Amino acid sequence: MDNEKENQTAPTQEYPEAENNESIDNAEKTEENGVSKKEKKEKKQSKAIRVINEYRLKKEEDAAFNDIIFSEPISGVPEEKPQPLKRGNIDIWFFIWAMMLIFFGAVMSYSASAVYAQNQYDSSTYFLVRYIAFSAAAIAVTVPFVLFARPWFWRVFGAASYIVCIPLLLWVIVAGSTGGGAQRWIDLGFMTVQPSEIAKMAIVMVLALYLSKYEKEVNSRHKFGGNFKHGFLIPMLLIGFLCALIIIQPHLSGTIIVGMIGLIVMYLGGTRTKWLLIFLGIIAVAGVAFLLVFGYSVERVQIWLHIDQMDPLGDAWQTLQGLYAIGSGGFFGVGLGGSRQKFGYVSQPQNDFIFTIICEELGFVGAFFVILLFALLVWRGIKIGQRAPDKFCALTVWGLTFKIALQAAMNIAVVTNSMPTTGISLPFFSSGGTSLMLQIFEVGIILSISRFSAQKQ
Repeated sequence: MDNEKENQTAPTQEYPEAENNESIDNAEKTEENGVSKKEKKEKKQSKAIRVINEYRLKKEEDAAFNDIIFSEPISGVPEEKPQPLKRGNIDIWFFIWAMMLIFFGAVMSYSASAVYAQNQYDSSTYFLVRYIAFSAAAIAVTVPFVLFARPWFWRVFGAASYIVCIPLLLWVIVAGSTGGGAQRWIDLGFMTVQPSEIAKMAIVMVLALYLSKYEKEVNSRHKFGGNFKHGFLIPMLLIGFLCALIIIQPHLSGTIIVGMIGLIVMYLGGTRTKWLLIFLGIIAVAGVAFLLVFGYSVERVQIWLHIDQMDPLGDAWQTLQGLYAIGSGGFFGVGLGGSRQKFGYVSQPQNDFIFTIICEELGFVGAFFVILLFALLVWRGIKIGQRAPDKFCALTVWGLTFKIALQAAMNIAVVTNSMPTTGISLPFFSSGGTSLMLQIFEVGIILSISRFSAQKQ
């Protein structure tokens, strides 16, 4: 028994360190469990704080999105410094195409108007002399701006042109000169000024100025304080005010061009497509109502839709004679100066229907050449806008370029009976002092901007 007791107690006496190690291990396990519980607790707390912060941030974003008064958040990131402008040469190709249109316009102005000018003014060169005089005056005025004007100047000029054209349009309504059943001109004695032509240029430049100034708001996702207010509402008020003054004259074609080119600049400037589509739908309904109210517009639409049923010696005379001129030209035409329709058949062949004389004398080849020149001019205008130093310059170049393209397309559509007849001149060809001088000046604006690029010096 004593031996058994010795055997039972011996291990404890022989290995006292085992008990100590076991107690130490148990203590370490207890400590590890305590640390792990503490870490888990801290992790849970940090996760809860992160979830709360994310929830608060989401609530703040939702509140900002639904806030009707939009304010741009303050950012600590400094804005990029504008690159210094480097002045270079004008876009030579745009200059070449513009000069070819002006030269070709002078030739066709004389060829189309010689007979009419001889009968009305006892001088076959009457319209040619006017064309050369107005062109020379416009070029002389434009060249200094091309050489010395910088982009900031055109910002000031754009705002000033809009402000100036308002009293001019009011003057026309009150005391303007009347012609063709409309009151559209201001008689200065030595020439007449048509303020609606100034409005076409002014609306492009003032919209370019506004949309570039409020670019962030126009492109923001906030509706009432952002893209709707600055991208649609205010630009539409700028356009609508001029259109209201022009339609009173009445000048339907001028109103259409100002409105359409304004919408084009708005689209290029970032206005949401959905606002423009909604507005176009409203305009379509209003246009139908306008046709029902104004009888002369209904007659023009009837002539357009049923030209074959109209009296060829009555209301359809001008349209039919223009179509006869186009059809008789064939592929190569009857020869420069050989038109027969300009002998009193096409009324005022030097003006809105000058394209029909081009088709008759130069045929399909001549018509294609004219359209090609306009296409090349538009192509170079788009390229200049892509290289413009800022958004204002880009929108100005594109707006003025598409204004020329839109007016040329509408004139050709009218004389070919592709749309109802309305008074739209063919840029660089139709006679008209104000329109010709402004078109040349607009070319000068584009050439001036083409001299600058945002390159480091």
